[in-house]
Amino acid sequence: MGQDLGALAGALKSKPQSTSPAVARAQREAAAKLAAANAVPKPFSRVAVSAGISAMGINMQVATNVNKYINARVTGNYFSYSMNNQSFDDYTVNGKLNFAAAGVSADFYPFPKHGLRFSPGVMLYNQNNATANVAVKGGTSLSLNDHDYYSSTTNPIQGTAAFGLNTRKQAFTATTGWGNLISRKASKHWSFPVEVGVAFIDAPTVKMDLTSGQACDSNGLNCVNVTDYAELQSNLQAQVKKYQDDVYMLKYYPILSFGVGYSFHIR
Repeated sequence: MGQDLGALAGALKSKPQSTSPAVARAQREAAAKLAAANAVPKPFSRVAVSAGISAMGINMQVATNVNKYINARVTGNYFSYSMNNQSFDDYTVNGKLNFAAAGVSADFYPFPKHGLRFSPGVMLYNQNNATANVAVKGGTSLSLNDHDYYSSTTNPIQGTAAFGLNTRKQAFTATTGWGNLISRKASKHWSFPVEVGVAFIDAPTVKMDLTSGQACDSNGLNCVNVTDYAELQSNLQAQVKKYQDDVYMLKYYPILSFGVGYSFHIR
C-alpha cells in the first residue's frame, strides 16, 4: 500500500501543468507578430522614397525590393544657380550652373540584414553643365597661353564660355554604400542611406570664344578686333586645351550622396 501511494504522489508531482486557452492564444499571437516583424518582404511588396544632398545637387530616390538580395532604384539630381553682372577682379560675368541627371541602378546586398551594398547602374539623362557670358573690363589684361592682351577702354573684349559634364548623355555608374532603403525587416521603415562611387561620363568639354571687342597692347594702342586677331585666337585655343587637360580626370565624375528614406507596403 505504501509503495502504491508513493507512486501515485510521484505521478501527480510530475504531471505538467496545463496552459489556459487564453494564455496559449496570447503566446501564439506574440510569436506570429515576432515572425512577421522579422519576415523578409515579398518581392515588389514595398516602395521607398528618399531625399538628400549629393555632389550633383538635391537628390531624390525611389526604390522597390526585387528579392531578398536586390533592390531596383531610380535616382534623380537637380541644382541650378544663376549670377547676373557679377564682378570678379577684371571680369564681369553672367552665368548659369545647371545640374540635372537621372538614372537607374540595381542594389545588391550580399548580407541582406546589413546595410552594405554594391550598385551597378546607368545614368539615362545628363544635363550637367555651366555657361557664361564674360566681359573683360576696359584697360585690364586677359592672359591666354602665357600671353597678355589688354581690353580696349572704348570697345571691351566680350566672350562666352561653356563647361560640360555631359559628354555622354548616357553613362555607366558604379557605386557602393551603406543603408538599405527597404529593410529586410518588415517592421522597419526609416533609413539613412549613404552612397559613393563614380559615373563614367567621358572627358568634360571646355569651350571659350571671344566674340566682340578689341585687344590692345599694354599702352592701349594698336587695337585689333578679337575676331580678326589670328595670334590671339591661336593662343585662345591653346589655353582651352590646357583647361581641357586640367579637368580630364573628371571623366570619372564622383557620386556622393546622403539622405533619409522611408519605406511602406504596397501589397
